[in-house]
Amino acid sequence: MEFGVFILAQQRGYHQSSQQVIRNAVEQTMTAEAAGFDTAWYAEHHFNNYSLCPSPLMMVAHCAGLTTRIRLGTAVCVLPLYNPARLLGEIGFADTVSDGRLDLGIGSGYQQFEFERFGVDLKDSHSLFAEFYDILQAGMRDRIFSYDGEHLKMPPTAIAVRTVQTPMPPIWVTSGHPETLGRAIRDNHNLFVTALLNGLDAVKALRERLEGIAAKEGRSIDNTRFGFLRCGYASDNESEIMSYLDNARFQRRVSESLKFRRAQSEDGYLIKEEAGPNDMSLETMRKNLPVGSVNQVIDRLLEEISVLKPSHIALQTQLGDFDQKTMLRQIDLWGERIIPAVHRELKSKGGSARHPQRDDESAVA
Repeated sequence: MEFGVFILAQQRGYHQSSQQVIRNAVEQTMTAEAAGFDTAWYAEHHFNNYSLCPSPLMMVAHCAGLTTRIRLGTAVCVLPLYNPARLLGEIGFADTVSDGRLDLGIGSGYQQFEFERFGVDLKDSHSLFAEFYDILQAGMRDRIFSYDGEHLKMPPTAIAVRTVQTPMPPIWVTSGHPETLGRAIRDNHNLFVTALLNGLDAVKALRERLEGIAAKEGRSIDNTRFGFLRCGYASDNESEIMSYLDNARFQRRVSESLKFRRAQSEDGYLIKEEAGPNDMSLETMRKNLPVGSVNQVIDRLLEEISVLKPSHIALQTQLGDFDQKTMLRQIDLWGERIIPAVHRELKSKGGSARHPQRDDESAVA
């Protein structure tokens, strides 16, 4: 079982400067490495306070110089918003300066506000993503490649800076489209999934959905590596727990406002936090999530792992305006007590989470 930190880099209000938010993200990365986490993941969003990271690959390149061991991942690069030739070059550069520590998460995007400002039609996101997917694999596998698609066309092209990992960094796919997830399974790539703020029933339903998608490809989901994005917090301090849950709910409210075209802003930047049809009380969230004392969090994580059987858990650390010093202590706590306890328990049971090897398992050249 691998563990990562998922760093959204949110700004809940103007009491947080953009510089402070980014510095916090970098500091959380360095703390996660010291605490023994396997990966730090960076989101991509634009033009509002939901997330202040416009380029996860730039975050990877920057944090590569401040770390030595932890893997650095994009979660995710929103492919339809890129130029494929530039993206391939930047992937090669990020993997090079990180000495082969890049994990490449890719997705199709969902925020119309972003797509409009990049001049891309959101209704084309799925078909664009499919063509980008083709180009990325060809561009990293082949010295010279070309492409002739409906949306994207490239003459014979060579990418100057090649990835250190061969034939390519591990690819992680997130999508709401079962066809896209099925393709990732066929191509022996990894999946990134979430049950949002929902409880164990949703985790069970997620497992069943993944099993169904894999079965349609003639595969078992147990042979696919996938990561589980999850909110979780361990403390005996009630105010800390409630603050974390409040910031997690803020994150979902803003995300759903953007996804379902409900987003409102008084100044064109800060998105109003408004309850939606899927809103939950903090107490319901507490029951749903690995939140509570250290032992409660460990027990709940083990229960979710036994049901979902992921290979990786990505803990959401930077949400809203949660206190930075408190979060750094939380990251340390996971490294000192929670992650070792989960590893010990899984080892004693022979491992409840599978670690499948891929046919094209990336190697460091």
